[in-house]
Amino acid sequence: MSKIAQGCQILSFDLPEHGARREEAALCKPPVCVRDLSAVLDYAEARWDHVGLFAVSMGAYFSLLTCGDRRVERAWFLSPVVDMGALINNMMTWFDVSPERLKREQAISTPMGQTLYWDYYCYVQEHPVRRWPISTEILTGGRDTLCDPAVTSAFADRFSCRLQTAETAEHWFHTESDLSALERWLRETGRDFIR
Repeated sequence: MSKIAQGCQILSFDLPEHGARREEAALCKPPVCVRDLSAVLDYAEARWDHVGLFAVSMGAYFSLLTCGDRRVERAWFLSPVVDMGALINNMMTWFDVSPERLKREQAISTPMGQTLYWDYYCYVQEHPVRRWPISTEILTGGRDTLCDPAVTSAFADRFSCRLQTAETAEHWFHTESDLSALERWLRETGRDFIR
């Protein structure tokens, strides 16, 4: 959004291997990301009475692991990965990687630039998302080829989230039209949260 609502504070941070943290040694794996997000939430909850969450793609998955018992009132997920197990299994299918091979090799680079890790695969299997008590708005792209729309829709139904689709957007909202749809969605869904 081009303007921040008066009275709002925004804390933003990059996951490991993203943005300003691309060169760090830490890998973007669940234990590290949960620890980092927990630290940000500790900071926010100690300072403000009302805390909301905006997460994109994998950030939504790490939020699902971290925020269920936190003092987050509302969440907004853009192109969320809501079932990391399904995404990893899809990637393994796309690149002909069996669980046995992944276990044997421990890490396998894929043509899409992502690395599959055995410990990540195991973590996801051992930590399924069973509850999500936070009122959540979801915006997805109608042309998202990374996150299966049926998986996102099932998640939204299961946890009573409101789901909207920007029909011409892909996974990454980046065009002028995408960004306009994102801004409109944030204004419409955030109106009652901004005080």
